[in-house]
Amino acid sequence: MAASRNISVSEASRPVLPRHAKLKFDETRQLWVILAPERVLAPDEIAVEILQLCDGVRSVERIIDQLAAKYTADRAAIGTDVIAMLQDLADKGFLTEAREKTS
Repeated sequence: MAASRNISVSEASRPVLPRHAKLKFDETRQLWVILAPERVLAPDEIAVEILQLCDGVRSVERIIDQLAAKYTADRAAIGTDVIAMLQDLADKGFLTEAREKTS
């Protein structure tokens, strides 16, 4: 069933890059890229920071809290932006939901 590919991102989500995608620093281009079969995406600096926190363990809620504290910014504004960015990546197939449960 293809429904597992696209997730609906919420604060309870625990996003992670799918097995076929890797976030890595491209030395040639001097920028971070997401590499997937026959696709390369160059996320901006803020997106890279968020993606580095998407380890399948942290919830979106924890990621938002962490960024709001780091930048002493309005949590609601950060939350809206983070969820929108992660949902966009999920819709493009660059993000999935961690399946294993953490205790």
